[in-house]
Amino acid sequence: MSERRAVFAGSGIAVPPRVIDNHVLARVMETSDDWIRERSGIVERHYVEAGVGSADLGAEAGRAALADAGVDPSEVDYLVVATMTPDHYFPGSGTLIQEKLGLRPLPALDIRQQCAGYAYGLQTVQALIGSGIASTVLLVGSDVHTSLLPFSERTWALINGEEGAPELSPEEMEENSRFRHLVVLFGDAAGAMVFRAEEGDGGSGDGGSEPRRGILGAALFGEGGHKDILYVPGVGSAQRPWITQEMLAEARQVPVMDGRQVFKLAVTRMPKATVELLGRHGYGVDDLDLLIMHQANLRINQAAQKVLGLPDEKVFNNIHKYGNTTSATLPLAFHEARQAGMAEPGSLVAFAALGAGLHWGAVLLRM
Repeated sequence: MSERRAVFAGSGIAVPPRVIDNHVLARVMETSDDWIRERSGIVERHYVEAGVGSADLGAEAGRAALADAGVDPSEVDYLVVATMTPDHYFPGSGTLIQEKLGLRPLPALDIRQQCAGYAYGLQTVQALIGSGIASTVLLVGSDVHTSLLPFSERTWALINGEEGAPELSPEEMEENSRFRHLVVLFGDAAGAMVFRAEEGDGGSGDGGSEPRRGILGAALFGEGGHKDILYVPGVGSAQRPWITQEMLAEARQVPVMDGRQVFKLAVTRMPKATVELLGRHGYGVDDLDLLIMHQANLRINQAAQKVLGLPDEKVFNNIHKYGNTTSATLPLAFHEARQAGMAEPGSLVAFAALGAGLHWGAVLLRM
């Protein structure tokens, strides 16, 4: 039986040139390189310059992915963008990226599943191509977390290494330290992948001699009962007005995170979704060639890897270099894994993620 499959064609990334290591953050809050490494595995992250938005990074990553795929921008007939930090509340980043890339007018879909956004995007790509709606889809994940950091101009002057920037007062250090458990985790980046339609029979889903290529399927879930463990308490239609001076003074525009609960859920639900998805397609964990997990915390990923029983050579992490870049972590890690020779043609790759919402799940791709 003939079917249309979303087959991987190319990938690209966009990483800001400014590297912010743990020692820089230790100048503006009560923390240290050892404290951050022990709790998260993060050594450094990248920050954009002021005024650079997620659409700028997304367009750069998209341009690189199209070049890698050998696809002319005129061939793209659908754009899907995952971000939780759009340039504006509305419009979303999709049409902004479309314009920056010089794409013709086309459907531009914005999705909001935070750290699980790119996984949801992969399923969306398969649905678009499999249904015949699209033939060449560009999927972008881009986030600029520096836009969320509640830092004063004096703090930014120190982070930016401006000449003559004064050291912070104890009161300023204390204020910044309120959010250190969040601030140290995040960086800015974007990643993109290009998928093209390929016609063919169903192929083998059980490791046969000619297994089918492309996005094989997804096991994705959403559950609002865990909303309170990771969310932004202010800025939204649940209150009137949307934003107030009081809200800003109380920093209710800054995310709230229960790290223990996030850890507990991530190390159980990501592996469970991965195993469930593999089983649906006649595979076991041993059949996996590569697992790419959302890069939120190295300890989470190491624990999930242990649950799955996968060896180090089948798991790729790069959180130590970039921190948590939300929608960008999956394509960023996948692109670097490809560069390292870990995703060769024919490889079976699983993507797994968990993020605010709660959203979580896994996606299976045959290269």
